[in-house]
Amino acid sequence: MFDSLLNYLIGALGFSATLVYGATGEILSEKAGHLNLGIPGVMCMGGAGGCIMLTLVGQSELPHFLIVLLGILGAFTMAALMGLIYSFLTVTLRANQNVTGLTLTTLGMGLSKVLFTDVRFIDQNVYIDLPKHYFRFPFDAIEGLKYPNLLTLGVMFFLALIVAGASSFILYKTRVGLNLRAVGENPATADAAGINVVRCKYAATCIGCGIAGLGGLYYIIDFSASIEAYKGIDTFGWLSVALVIFALWKPHMTLPCAFIFGVLYTCSSQIPKIVKDTMPGVVLPLSLTPILRMLPYLFTILMLILSSVRNKRENQPPASLGLSYFREDR
Repeated sequence: MFDSLLNYLIGALGFSATLVYGATGEILSEKAGHLNLGIPGVMCMGGAGGCIMLTLVGQSELPHFLIVLLGILGAFTMAALMGLIYSFLTVTLRANQNVTGLTLTTLGMGLSKVLFTDVRFIDQNVYIDLPKHYFRFPFDAIEGLKYPNLLTLGVMFFLALIVAGASSFILYKTRVGLNLRAVGENPATADAAGINVVRCKYAATCIGCGIAGLGGLYYIIDFSASIEAYKGIDTFGWLSVALVIFALWKPHMTLPCAFIFGVLYTCSSQIPKIVKDTMPGVVLPLSLTPILRMLPYLFTILMLILSSVRNKRENQPPASLGLSYFREDR
């Protein structure tokens, strides 16, 4: 039972990296004052961009590390372009952020499905079968591997840890992060202090979307390694948006919070398996599975309630979150 439980926790740890990417990207965007509800679509397009790049270079004779790097850059670039669209509409044209974000989600979800199903330059035999050996560490070479979920802890898993830590350091320990937080709290005051508000908003949103897009690529080719994985990425985008609140808008806090979400999300498939392996005579009721599947969403609602009663200012969202900045009103 201990081995099954530990393997389950390792799998939840691997799954959590998807949410770490999405939540970290959303935090950077929200710290600039943008409530980007387009993260689900951004993650879908990030996965599509990475798979397009891997299809193009996956069977080449390039060094393995360069194929991995190009795949990551492809995902980041495609997602950052989605962020550029969002920034142009909300910063330059001052469109409503909520409507723009939901539109971006619809666009990303639909366009990614078209790219995966109807466009011929995405080859599932390339982006699934070949690159996963480059992104993963060779745990499968270990004879009698006791914990098969170790296979999910590949290059992009550890990159997620680095990205979350680096983002937190930049936000709270550098002048760039100070300027960004000032823009999110009071853009008029930041503008009066000489900070380029428009540039900060564009940069934070595009980089944040690029980071979120890496979560889509990670889930498709590394954690899931399935040709059907692209169909469910939007779910993790919404969980990532909720995770931002649980993490108190702090990138480093996404690491433990995402692990908790991962444990809850995967328990519906793993707990029955553990019970079956350890107690063969025990049959769980069929009604238990839907209840287990509800746990991450119930937990999300609970976190929203708890966050609403917090009184500490540092645990609250940026003051100008969701509000467009009109310089002429300053």
